[in-house]
Amino acid sequence: MKLLVTGGAGFIGSAVVRRAVAEGHGVVNLDALTYAACLDNVAGVAESPLYAFEHADIRERAALDRVFAAHAPDAVLHLAAESHVDRSIDGPMAFIETNVTGTGTLLEAARAYWEGQGRPAAFRFVHVSTDEVYGSLGPEGAFTEETPYAPNSPYAASKAGSDHLARAWGETYGLPVIVTNCSNNYGPYQFPEKLIPVVILGALAGRAIPVYGAGENVRDWLHVEDHADALLTVLARGQVGRQYNIGGENEARNIDLVRMICAILDEMRPGGAPHERLIEFVTDRPGHDARYAIDPARIRAELGWRPSVTLREGLERTVAWYLDNEAWWRSLQDRDGVGQRLGRGREDGAGA
Repeated sequence: MKLLVTGGAGFIGSAVVRRAVAEGHGVVNLDALTYAACLDNVAGVAESPLYAFEHADIRERAALDRVFAAHAPDAVLHLAAESHVDRSIDGPMAFIETNVTGTGTLLEAARAYWEGQGRPAAFRFVHVSTDEVYGSLGPEGAFTEETPYAPNSPYAASKAGSDHLARAWGETYGLPVIVTNCSNNYGPYQFPEKLIPVVILGALAGRAIPVYGAGENVRDWLHVEDHADALLTVLARGQVGRQYNIGGENEARNIDLVRMICAILDEMRPGGAPHERLIEFVTDRPGHDARYAIDPARIRAELGWRPSVTLREGLERTVAWYLDNEAWWRSLQDRDGVGQRLGRGREDGAGA
């Protein structure tokens, strides 16, 4: 197949690009190259005859029409998004513009292309989203595909809006849409504003490791390479009009996750041990969801997919990758927001 992957220079998108090329698919990587994108993420496949790059913004319809006409993809994997909750608290409109308006523009461009091709039955539009659209859980239970949407951050609300658009384009126009909602991703090439790289890089530098609140917030952690595998499985065998929750089956409190990373660093970089001494509890962010957990029964039963990477194994691989790829993360240190506390909301007058 020839796949159009939006956001393919980002963290999850680049994992999908790398895996798709490795599996023999043609890939067109469409990315606007905003602050969190990095073409080094796909350097390993950049010279492949199966790979092409298009510098374009999903909000720009003329550019999308040109890309569809030039490459004639068999499917779209839509990952381009603003995705950092803290940034959405400080600047929500960028999330609405990209995640809502951009998704709507892409859906319209895909529909026009699909209809122009005679509405081929094999075409797919896979819209990649997050479990954060469901809101926050108590100590028990898990999100299913039937869980009502209840987003609590501007980021989550913008992704919920994009999910609804994707569903509507399927129901109204017949576009062959599938929606996926994943748990927290981690792994190589993650932009250094997210929790796990913040912990690793802070510990390596001997800086305080910030943990929001008391660190009691619980997340389900999904290794990015497992996620890429799941998305290509959904593309190949998923049912049109269906929604699939993709989880890592690895729940952990934030404080336990941070301590686990510190323990791994103690083993791999004993010179800075004990790294746990660097943990510093900081004021929580506004509207911080207490717990996310995914029930992956549907994707397991219908598509036979399960995650393959345990949390301990995945964290060891991730820490080792950051230790071995200092040049990659060093090159990103001067980008907007890296190393800064974002998402204070009302605390410093930013946001609403």
